Parts: sequence; structure tokens; C-alpha cells
Amino acid sequence: MNLNQIHNVYFIGIGGIGMSALARYFKAIGKNVSGYDKTQTELTRELKQLDIAIHFEDKIDLIPADYYIENTLVIITPAVPMQHSEWNYFLERDYVVKKRAEVLGIITKDTFCFAVAGTHGKTTTSSILGHILYESGADVTAFIGGIVENYNSNLIGNGKTITVVEADEFDRSFLHLHPNIACVTSMDADHLDIYGDSAAIEASFVEFADKVEDKTKLFITRDLPIQGVTCAVNEEAFFSAFNIRIVNSHYVFDVKTPLETIKNLEFSLPGKHNLMNALMALAMAKTFGIPNGDIASALHSFKGIKRRFSYQIKTDNLIYIDDYAHHPTEIDAVNQAVRELYPNQKVLAIFQPHLFSRTKDFADDFAKSLSAFDEVILLDIYPARELPMEGITSQWLLNKMKHNNKKLVSKQELIPSILQSKASVIVTIGAGDIGEQVQFIKKALNETI
Repeated sequence: MNLNQIHNVYFIGIGGIGMSALARYFKAIGKNVSGYDKTQTELTRELKQLDIAIHFEDKIDLIPADYYIENTLVIITPAVPMQHSEWNYFLERDYVVKKRAEVLGIITKDTFCFAVAGTHGKTTTSSILGHILYESGADVTAFIGGIVENYNSNLIGNGKTITVVEADEFDRSFLHLHPNIACVTSMDADHLDIYGDSAAIEASFVEFADKVEDKTKLFITRDLPIQGVTCAVNEEAFFSAFNIRIVNSHYVFDVKTPLETIKNLEFSLPGKHNLMNALMALAMAKTFGIPNGDIASALHSFKGIKRRFSYQIKTDNLIYIDDYAHHPTEIDAVNQAVRELYPNQKVLAIFQPHLFSRTKDFADDFAKSLSAFDEVILLDIYPARELPMEGITSQWLLNKMKHNNKKLVSKQELIPSILQSKASVIVTIGAGDIGEQVQFIKKALNETI
């Protein structure tokens, strides 16, 4: 498919974090862009400010009349149900309809492609790498699954020769990509509604890794069952971060590479998992040929990603952090970072489970991870693309938690429940619409300070 012949790009599910990055990209290169989403969000409001027309009804009459078959590309998200009338309208008329991952595959095929895979850490690693490349002057476009604070966008740059993409394992999407340099940050079981078991998801990651022909350009953590260049924190590896200190709430550390040691790098995102993300990005950038000074400068200036350990309030008496964590391993990483930064303080975690299937598959692990916090508030499960499953509820998950200070609340009860807490550190966690509540929680907490 030749994107140069496309004049119009129509998105079904334009408000998704990955879809909206593509919408920004096509708008930036001069295409007519419009689309549908079921709800208004901050992302859709930002897209409208770019003169992208968006409507919120599944209504064929709202599709632009001049989007003709021969010059229009339609992009859909997997979250859209098969009975969606606009989707079927395009299918019945033989428009070119592609999934987001397929379009990323087309874009990256003719570029030098960095692909970041893993069940955790994709967005942070991609953001750091995109920032390093952009700050070094590389001709890069980075498609990010989160809003990068430095750019207030999920698109970094508008280059034509280099791309950075998140290699998403959901629905085996990453197999559409054409990576020249790649990394795999982790291979935990997830998306079992798609894969069935952990062996199937592992096999899919192996297939992705095999797309990188030169294994000196595939970076992995030490424990993965694939061939590549190992990276580790405080352990022996080809790229190893060590001599780690915390100075003025920043990490300061050294990195041993196969050829040299880079000293006194500074990085502000907390948690061992974020150090690993930074190390992966460094290893890929270094292998590509980015100078040490540019890498060090970009690591120091990287501000983070919204909803990834994102500080909302930071005072002497109250800390409020928001995070996208939606898997037990990610929740453990949030807890580790909080305990490292704020030892001996009481921590309240507010968690919205994401997907009935994920809650069912990892219920015992969720219960264990959440029980590590001092106090827990649960919201109802965010369904996203799924229909309810009998017996799979937040109350069922709450009952599994070995914890005395826990409760399930509605969204209407959420802020009053938070204000009743004596915790000095508060974290909101989850990948659903809990992110839409953050501004209201922040406002209510600020009024108490």
C-alpha cells in the first residue's frame, strides 16, 4: 500500500492512546484526518485542537462525504465491536480497512525501525529512546503509548528516516513490524484471552525476536529464553547499570558497556524497573551510534510520561502519584518505587482492575500485590472491550485480599473515601478511566493542604 496516494485517513476509535498518535502523525504529514470515538476525553479534545474532526455517535451520516474509496484509509482499533455500523459501512464498500498495527508496519517498513517489545516497560522505554534520538538531532518519529511530559504529546518528532514504535504483543500486533534494532523488556503472561496460556505468548515473542536478523541489535533482560544482548541492573550483563545512588530524588549511576564505562548518568524516574527501561534505551541508542554526551543529556532532561509514576501533588506532608499499572508485576514495581522513596510512610493504593479476563487470570497475584500497600480502595472492573464474566467482580477480588484496611467503592464515593484516609502517600493505579478521575482527586486533595 502506498501512503502517498492516500488523501484521507479515518479512525474508528481515534481517542485511543495508540490511535491518537497515528492521527497526529497523519495530520502532521498533510493528510485529512477525522474519526469516531465513543467518549470524549482529554485526548480527543487535544486532537480537535489540531483541527481533526471527531464525532461520538456511531452514525454513518457523520462520515465525511468526500472520503472516497480510492483515496481513503480507514484505521480501526481492536476494541471496536464487529457490529459497529461505521466499520461495516467501510467493509461493505471495499474501503482499505487496516488495524493500527498493520499501518505501523507499513510506515516502519521503509524506515530504520526501533521496536520496543515486552509485557511491561514498552511506553517508558520507547519514550526515553525517542527523546534521546530527537535530542541528538536524529530524523526520527516516535509513536508512543502515553503522553510524554517533555512534548505533551504521544508523538515525538516528524522525521522520515527513523521510527520508534511500541511492539505490542496484544493480538500478535508486533509481528507486522520490521525492526532493525529491538528490545524485549519482559515476557510475563498477559492477554491470556488472546493467547490461552503463557507458552503461546512466549512463542509469539520468540517469533518477534526472530524478525531481528542481527542478534547484536536485539536487547533483552537476562532471564529471557531468546538470544540477544543482555541488559541488567546490579548484575553482570553486556550492558549493566551499577553504582546506583539517589541524589536529590534522582538516580545517579554508571553503565558498563562492552567497550567502556559511562559514569555519573542522571535519571529522575524512580524504581528499579525504570532504571532498566533507561538502560535498554541507552543500549539501543549507543548501538545506533548516538554519542555518550547526547545520551547523558537526554536521560537527565527526560521528564517522564503522564500516568507513569506521575506526580500530581508533591509536598512535605502529602504525595499523590498516578500510574497506569494494570498487571500484578507493574503494581509490584509501583510499590517498590514508593517504598524506596518514602520509607516508613503509610501508602494508600486506589486500584481500578482492567478487563474481566485479566482480573480472572491473575486474581491471586493481584490480591497479593495490592495487599502489600497499607490501605486499598478498589473500584469496579473497567470492561474496555469485554462483556462481564459471571462471578468475576471487584468484590470477588477484594475477598481474596489478605488485608484489614480495604474497601470497594463507587466512583461517587471515591473522593470522600480518599479524604477519610490518614495516608501520607496516595497512588491511583489502573489502565481504565480512572485516569479521568485524577484531576478531581488532585483538586479535592489540594483543598485539604
